[in-house]
Amino acid sequence: MTYDFETLPERRGHDALALDAIGAGDGFAPLGPGGGFDAIPMWVADMNFAVCPTVTAAIEERLRYPTFGYFAPRQEYFDSIIRWHSLRNGVSDLEPRHIGYENGVLGGIVSTLNVLCSRGDNVLLHSPTYIGFTHALEQNGYNMVLSPLRRDGAGVWRMDFEDMEKKIVSDRIHAAVFCSPHNPCGRVWERWEIERAMEIFERHGVWVISDEIWSDILLNGSRHIPTQSVSPYAREHTAAMYAPSKTFNLAGLIGSYHIIYNDWLRDRQEKEAALSMYNSMNVLSMHALIGAYRPEGMLWADELCQVISGSVNFACDFISRRFEGVSLAKPQGTYMLFLHCEDLCRSRGISLDELMKMGTDVGVCWQDGRPFHDDWGIRMNLALPRRKVEEAFRRLDKYVFNP
Repeated sequence: MTYDFETLPERRGHDALALDAIGAGDGFAPLGPGGGFDAIPMWVADMNFAVCPTVTAAIEERLRYPTFGYFAPRQEYFDSIIRWHSLRNGVSDLEPRHIGYENGVLGGIVSTLNVLCSRGDNVLLHSPTYIGFTHALEQNGYNMVLSPLRRDGAGVWRMDFEDMEKKIVSDRIHAAVFCSPHNPCGRVWERWEIERAMEIFERHGVWVISDEIWSDILLNGSRHIPTQSVSPYAREHTAAMYAPSKTFNLAGLIGSYHIIYNDWLRDRQEKEAALSMYNSMNVLSMHALIGAYRPEGMLWADELCQVISGSVNFACDFISRRFEGVSLAKPQGTYMLFLHCEDLCRSRGISLDELMKMGTDVGVCWQDGRPFHDDWGIRMNLALPRRKVEEAFRRLDKYVFNP
């Protein structure tokens, strides 16, 4: 490895929600550990690795120039995004005019829905569902219609195309939020699956907002297929949302971007996003993206995927051997596991709250999966040095699942 994924930075007290919020008792963050155990942060989706050195170098270089006034995005910003998508995803037709800044993916989703829909409209999503989608849509007056993902005979999460089409018709749906790779399930969709979904959307005139923020974190050789690449309809009727924040752990710097090929949609989406006068780029965020999307950042991201793949392989094997009553589909992307614990809880006569507390008592600060629309779900972040992942599973094995 060229880069260090084994050192755990001391994050507590350094503006890190992942540690500083533990034990706050706010119902969002996990409870704190009991005596004798340190907290292993395995909940909120950020990484416990130091960022790629070219990111900090780019920020430091900009800091040496002592003014920070109004600015416009550099050509280098657009060139970096175009090069990244060309080399990583085989995209050959991306131009600067197709790219637009977003403070965050969720804000971009809401801005796009505000163009395509009226408040109170129904929007199609899959469940389990990323908690951010739920909050963003409900708080902005949209009704979520959920089409459940189902595990096939091999345990792989699949879209239920028949259910999707039925609900599009019955609920008069004109827009869908698509998550690729899927959070929290970790599915990296195959081309035929996206094509099939798009055929349904095209048949009923449904516009698509595709959240592809996880598209760089691909495990065990999985390959991301950009939603906009599967058909002419997909290209012209999809707003795709990206960011370096998940790949490079830059969420605190703020900064995402959209790719929209359709001139009509792009013009109106950018107007909608600008109405609040809030959606504006931070100069250091711009330089962070430029630093991340350099060749060194590509190598860093490749090594990250190797590290996460190893931890996912370890964890899934450990769970299948040692955690009776827990089921999960091995993720193909992201650094999250999504456990389903119904059989275990019922066999022991305990609630999910009790199981969650058993874990947090020994410092495994995992995340309640119920807000993701699984009544027996737990989400776990594996973006930690391998030794901490193994320590977490040793504690769960000894004190929770096989005491």
